[in-house]
Amino acid sequence: MPEGQLFTVVEEGSVTSPIGFSAGGLHCGLKKTDRHDLGAIVCEVPAAAAAVYTTNVFQAAPIKVTRESIASSGKLRAVIVNSGNANACTGAQGEADAYTMRNAFADKIGVAHDEVAVASTGVIGELLKMDRVLGGIEKLPAVLEAGEQGAEDFSQAILTTDLVKKTIGVELTIDGKKVRIGGAAKGSGMIHPNMATMLGFVTTDASIEPDALQKLLRQVTDLSFNMITVDGDTSTNDMLVAMASGLAGNQTLTESHPAWEAFKAALTHVCVHLAKAIARDGEGATKLVEVRVEGAVSDESAQAIAKTIIGSSLVKSAVFGADANWGRIIAAVGRAGQPVNPDTVDIALGDIVTLRQSSPVAFDEDAALDYLKGDTVVISVQLHMNQGKAVAWGCDLTYDYVRINAAYRT
Repeated sequence: MPEGQLFTVVEEGSVTSPIGFSAGGLHCGLKKTDRHDLGAIVCEVPAAAAAVYTTNVFQAAPIKVTRESIASSGKLRAVIVNSGNANACTGAQGEADAYTMRNAFADKIGVAHDEVAVASTGVIGELLKMDRVLGGIEKLPAVLEAGEQGAEDFSQAILTTDLVKKTIGVELTIDGKKVRIGGAAKGSGMIHPNMATMLGFVTTDASIEPDALQKLLRQVTDLSFNMITVDGDTSTNDMLVAMASGLAGNQTLTESHPAWEAFKAALTHVCVHLAKAIARDGEGATKLVEVRVEGAVSDESAQAIAKTIIGSSLVKSAVFGADANWGRIIAAVGRAGQPVNPDTVDIALGDIVTLRQSSPVAFDEDAALDYLKGDTVVISVQLHMNQGKAVAWGCDLTYDYVRINAAYRT
């Protein structure tokens, strides 16, 4: 590893990169196509576990089950996931089905019921076809493997309207031991900060206690998954689960450990990478949009402003149309409900400055048009108030977004 570099990205890294983890996926019949729709990650030892969940009041049945499992001991041996059906707003039967799904998989792999987490994604308000789910569970252990194929099949099994799988792996050295962190996620629509219609799964072979992992996961989520938006809708099923096998052999990580910040940086990189991949793969999207806010009164204020800009339908539409309409950006800044000096705002599109000290700057419209036609657009806002800063990610708003969501159930 180059001197001064905290971690490196693992080629073809995934949830099976850390020691102790296997994964797999298959088609059990929940989706109308033959794409995978049932998957699992399994750890060979009880893994320290942590999770964050959607803030939507109508939380899907699998979230209740997963909360209960993790609360039991702070450890997990597995997580089972289905796509094609959210098992949300399905009442007592949906809850019973989520427990049945958990218990059946636990029995199949020979672990305690409360050592398994459950996640679901797909259409809201429809009961799971449990005969198909249970049939898939019977076959699932046979496809679990620690190699790339198992990770690939799992990544495919969790997708809904996603166009691409989202995976990553990194490694670093702690106490002379190689430690790896892997991740996989899904998400494309119904995406908004404070978790989104996304599922995220992070694995590591680092030794860390559940409470420390939980605290760290919340901090990292606020810098990553909680800073993305596609359409302003927060789903019923959002969940990010982290599992740590401890098999790397390092001294147990705590905030006082010399490598704590390095591990935090590596975990942040994993989650930011997955979050940006979700934003780039937004339903109908043609480009990734990144909003950088600096000079705010605090980081929290900068986050609120960045989220407001990235969530603006007018800003997103202008980016899609390659229209350098900075007026939509400053309007979003002004309605974010945060302290702003209306006389000191700078705005730039990439390197093209459009506003300085809240006054228009003459710029090359053709150059701006060419820049906005690219597949990545960076909007920079400098407030000149204090040191607060934040970055948010999203995508443009296109005709295809409406087409996809107008016929989601059909």
